[in-house]
Amino acid sequence: MSRHGKSARTLLGLVGSHRRPAKARLLVETVIARLAARLPIDASIVDLLDAGPVISALSRPDLDHRGQAFIAAIEEADGLVIGCPVFQGSYPGLFKHVFDLVHPLALRNRPVLITAVGGGLRHSLVVEHQLRPLFGFFEAATVSTALYACADELVGGDLPELLERRMSNAVAQFASALGNPANAVSFAARRDHEAHHAWF
Repeated sequence: MSRHGKSARTLLGLVGSHRRPAKARLLVETVIARLAARLPIDASIVDLLDAGPVISALSRPDLDHRGQAFIAAIEEADGLVIGCPVFQGSYPGLFKHVFDLVHPLALRNRPVLITAVGGGLRHSLVVEHQLRPLFGFFEAATVSTALYACADELVGGDLPELLERRMSNAVAQFASALGNPANAVSFAARRDHEAHHAWF
């Protein structure tokens, strides 16, 4: 039970960076703090370093226990807040590789809030042209407002006014999706249902 007096939903903040600390983590931390003020959540934040060196394994069975637990945490969370650094107009290859290891049914109807940080405005469309299609493949319930920040906008602690407004909107959308009982069906239950109704 949470301080809100209700059962907490599990929320995972995933920072797609091999550096620690990463500026992409700042947006994730801010989003999760604001969600915690609105909903009973059990939140944690991980980055690629937490998966260990074998995260680059070519297939799921090749992962060690640490890597398996990392992927399982993504699959089992009730919702995801993504923090992605932008390199050369796209997400890092290792970040994408993590999702190559995630089961295709794991994120169906799962609320996902996308954030990204890059060096300048020319990278801003990565949230719509790269990240949103990725989670569209998984049929995730990606909220309609995504967040992008230039790295220098995160220096000093205060968010720019436009980013602040977009974050308030994104958090409200995500909170609504996370609180929807229709999104609470476990990955295991959905996987078993699909297996039972599969066409052969």
